[in-house]
Amino acid sequence: MRRKTASLAAAALTAALLSGGCLGRDKICRNGEYPAKAVGNPTGRVCVRDGQDPPAGYVRYPAGKVPEHVDDEWDVYWRDKTVDESGSIVPG
Repeated sequence: MRRKTASLAAAALTAALLSGGCLGRDKICRNGEYPAKAVGNPTGRVCVRDGQDPPAGYVRYPAGKVPEHVDDEWDVYWRDKTVDESGSIVPG
């Protein structure tokens, strides 16, 4: 009886996590961090602690265009974009 109850509880937890979108979506950065884009490098990025400025050679993503999860809309968008020191997209 205990095994059956434990199995049902595990199945319910798995279903809840899947329906909530919590599994299978790796976050770009940990809680308390935000991603910053590398200047002059289409694939470079770093995670920065909230409240701190990005290190030299990195800029913040524009508001509303910040990737949050691997393969989300903005992660895919920025993969082939290069930015300058002001965060403007540059050809290349």
